[in-house]
Amino acid sequence: MNPRPIIAICGTTGVGKSNLAVDLALHLSRGFLSWSGARVINADAMQVYRGMDVITNKIPESEKHGVEHLLMGFKEPGEQYVVGQWINDALKAIEETHRRNEVPIIVGGTSYWIQHLVFPGLLVSEGSPSLATPHLGTSTEPPSQENFRPQSNLLAHSISLLKSDLLELFTNLPSQPPSASTDSSAAWKLYTLLSELDPVIASQWHWRDTRKVHRSLQIIKETGKRASEIAAEQSKVGTWGTPRFRTLIFWLYSEPSALAERLNSRVDRMIQQGLLEEVQSLREISVGPGKGEVALVPNYTLGIYQAIGYREFNEYLTAESPTDAALTNAVERMKISTRQYAKRQISWIRNKLLPAIKRANNRTPNSVPIYLLDATVEPGESWESGVKQQAIEIMQDFLEQRTLRDPHTTSELASTILAVDDESKDPTVTSQRPRKITCPICTTQPDRPFMVNDGPEWRAHEHTRTHRRLAAKRANMNLGHQHISVNDDGPNTGR
Repeated sequence: MNPRPIIAICGTTGVGKSNLAVDLALHLSRGFLSWSGARVINADAMQVYRGMDVITNKIPESEKHGVEHLLMGFKEPGEQYVVGQWINDALKAIEETHRRNEVPIIVGGTSYWIQHLVFPGLLVSEGSPSLATPHLGTSTEPPSQENFRPQSNLLAHSISLLKSDLLELFTNLPSQPPSASTDSSAAWKLYTLLSELDPVIASQWHWRDTRKVHRSLQIIKETGKRASEIAAEQSKVGTWGTPRFRTLIFWLYSEPSALAERLNSRVDRMIQQGLLEEVQSLREISVGPGKGEVALVPNYTLGIYQAIGYREFNEYLTAESPTDAALTNAVERMKISTRQYAKRQISWIRNKLLPAIKRANNRTPNSVPIYLLDATVEPGESWESGVKQQAIEIMQDFLEQRTLRDPHTTSELASTILAVDDESKDPTVTSQRPRKITCPICTTQPDRPFMVNDGPEWRAHEHTRTHRRLAAKRANMNLGHQHISVNDDGPNTGR
């Protein structure tokens, strides 16, 4: 473990994580401790993108109060940026911040990223020295076929069953993945190969995400093992149990009923601040110059297009004659999606992050202390005493390496919620991602299947205008075929 400290702030959307990060940074900048100050490192997957400040809920410049924010607004909206890349960038930012005698404060709602930063070894590409490339999870040279040897009977059997064209592709795996936009056939073939060799991992990737599909195949070539097998091995030996840094975590938590009201109000404010204009801009970026009309079914699984609001307002913005009723429906859908997202964020922290922290603390007491702070109230008088002041006191004890208070004693809420079974779901790669399923209704070409995440995203997709229209069209076609079949049975006998 690196003895240098980091502070992480996690929690649902809308609980004031950024406000607390600024509060802590300002306190350190005033010279109360031996540190020169602090810098905030963004850990929100949507806030890494340039512009789009409303839809991604970036903290306004006026509320930063001069505190430097890193890894925020530095990627173009059309770019893909995933956890491995973020970890590389975050580690560089942390090292630079420590050199400046400042404290890195990692803050964001993507607890998945924070967990992988705190606990190395969770990502498959971190689990083997052969995969420790300069940029985590990427490789520029094709693996050598001469050195390839399957390390499991299951993988060897899967390879033996490959059709000749897929075996040729695996043998001569390209150094770079094809583009799904310009060569969908090659992208689908690459995905088909992964489905044959590692169906567990393939079910977690979208076929258009060729970078991840290609990387999963590279892992097989480089290690002789499936990525899913490596993840299972890491889970058994517990390589994820040792934290990377001396880490203090604050979990800002709000009672669900109060949070729901706050999130609903925030959606209304976002619309007033220009949300619809940003969604329209994203649609134009997704098309790009010379690409013609916007796709009938946009891809909601890539980059910033996953942001809540883009999907919900798509039908309203593409309607020939948008109505007030359609707008009201889109607003309500966004509010529902935001509340559902907050529930998923809580679920991740309770079922993945907390068990990992508890296992680490069982091995080495207080190696990763986590404190739940009651953020049910919005910033104000209660925030000052219940959140800000308490966090500052805990931070001071942590940085000065004094004895820390028991996290369970800070409040009744903390005592209840922090009581977690350390044998909860293992935080392995195979259980962290929703399964991708293909919609047969919206798939118009076999080599370009329309995929969505299982669960809430699939249920939402079933109610979209496009899906309903295509389903009705198919039903009418089936009725027509049945009618033809009945008439073809022979002449009407009059019976």
